[in-house]
Formats: sequence, structure tokens, C-alpha cells
Amino acid sequence: MSGQPAHHADVVQAAIATSDAARSALVASWRRSLTLHGLDPAERKAPRRLTEGELRQARQRMEPLLRAADASLDRLYLAVGGIGCCVMLADRDGIPVERRGASADDDTFDEWGLWTGTVWSEDSEGTNGIGTCLADQRPLTIHRDQHFFSRNTLLSCTTAPVYDHEGKLAAALDVSSCRSDLTEDFVNLISVAVGDAARRIEADNFRRAFSNARVLLAPVSEWSASALIAVDADDLVVGATRSARLALGITQQILTKGLPAADTLCDSNAAEELGEAERGVVQRAITRAGGNVSVAAHNLGISRATLHRKLARFGIRRPH
Repeated sequence: MSGQPAHHADVVQAAIATSDAARSALVASWRRSLTLHGLDPAERKAPRRLTEGELRQARQRMEPLLRAADASLDRLYLAVGGIGCCVMLADRDGIPVERRGASADDDTFDEWGLWTGTVWSEDSEGTNGIGTCLADQRPLTIHRDQHFFSRNTLLSCTTAPVYDHEGKLAAALDVSSCRSDLTEDFVNLISVAVGDAARRIEADNFRRAFSNARVLLAPVSEWSASALIAVDADDLVVGATRSARLALGITQQILTKGLPAADTLCDSNAAEELGEAERGVVQRAITRAGGNVSVAAHNLGISRATLHRKLARFGIRRPH
């Protein structure tokens, strides 16, 4: 085993010296690690760790997203914890601020640096799941000797980016393992689970951020539970997830100017779906209020005049 680190470093150096970086995202990351970040693949120094105070500040910056992510992290760990994996949510600087893992494995994972407060940015740790996912802004798996550092070649890390309620890169969701028998089939299953969990976190965070608006599933060509738009009482789109922004061409500038919800939807069928969804919301509100417009308007967070207009527009009769 004493020759393994030198062998891996030679493989990395040889790949970087070829033209593979133009065709391979992995080799491109290796090249960044070596030439841009000045790292040595044979370096044996342990990953850098934040102080308790620095970690506390990092967690505070992530607090809204952490609250939204809590249940999804639990579900993801239930799915992968039994095969010796840990789950980590890292901030956009590559620092895990939340973690799930079996207590029996804590010492092992802590020794490997798979712990909160460890810096896994690409400029610090070279090619790795968290850091390279954030650098490339794409889901990926860095499996064993795909890592840049020789000391990380026993790890398998599957990671997906997480975007905030404004569509900005906010975090990376990672499942890591140091098991030697982790098969490709298992890695593929983990990849699907991580991607699904990342989208759930985005959707839950979006709903929390726009709790006073109606949140609708955008009618995009490729169905996605995270393609959401938020519509206010005046039927203006006030928010959209990254998936919805990409699918519908919504930018922050467009939202700032004002975007009617009907204009967001590409065809008449989609507009009709939005109208039916809104009609259903109004119908339920007036029914729950027993026909009392003041109570229904209060529950919807709109004025009585606005609700009266919606009742007339949708032809909704109040129950008596």
C-alpha cells in the first residue's frame, strides 16, 4: 500500500498532461486542483476544519434552509444509512453544516473528515463530491480514485446541488461512504435518492419562503416536483424555483418588473389549469368561511374587494 499514493498521483499528473481535460469533466477538475488551486495529489495533510465559532456562524447563515431540509435529510438517511453511508448538507463554501450518520461509524467518518465543519471546497480538497459539485453546479459521483488527493481514494461521494428560493446555488447535498464493497448499482441508486432529496429540499424551502403566496406546480414539458411558482393575491408571479425559471425563462429582472401569472404559462391549457387552480382555492376558502366574505378574504390574505372581484370572475356563489 505504500506505493499507492505515488501511483495515484502519477495517474492524475499523466491525465492532466494530456488533452483529456477538454473532454472529461473529471480531468478538468483535476487540472483546476493542480494548476488553479496549487494542490499536490500526494499531499497527506488532513482536511482543514473550522473552529466551533466559525461553524456556528456558517450554520446561522444557513438556518432557513436547514429548517426546510430537516425532514428530507432524515428520510435520505433512512434510505442509505443501512449500507454504511452518512448524509451531509454543505453550504455553498463546501462546509458541511448538518449531518446524519450512525453513531457506531462516527469515529471512522470523523477521521476521514466526513463531519460538520470540515472544508470540502475544491480549492481546499481538490476533486471531491461536495467541492466539485459546487464548482460545476451539477449532480455527480466522485468514486474512490476519481478523487484528486490520494488520501481520499477510499471514499465514494454522491452529491447534488441545492438552490434557494431565488434560484441561486445555496448548498450541496452529499451521501458519502468509505466502504470498499460499494457497487456501481448501489451508487446509481444513491444518486437517484440524493437528487430526489435535493429537489424536495428546494421545494420545501420555496414554500416556506413564500408562505403568504399561492405556490403552484409549473406546467413544464419534463415534470418536476421542484418546478414551482409563487403567485400573490394580484395574480402576479413573485417567485420561482430554479427549475421553473429555467423551464419558463423567468429571470429576477422579469419578476421585479411584474409578471402576470397567466403570461408565465406557455399555452392556453396551462393558463386554464392555473385559472382552475385559483378558482378551487377561492371556492374552498368561501365554503370554509360559510359564505362570509370578510372571513374568507382574511384567510386568503387579500382584501374583501379583491375577493369580490374573484367571486364574480369565477362565477362562484356564496353558500347560504
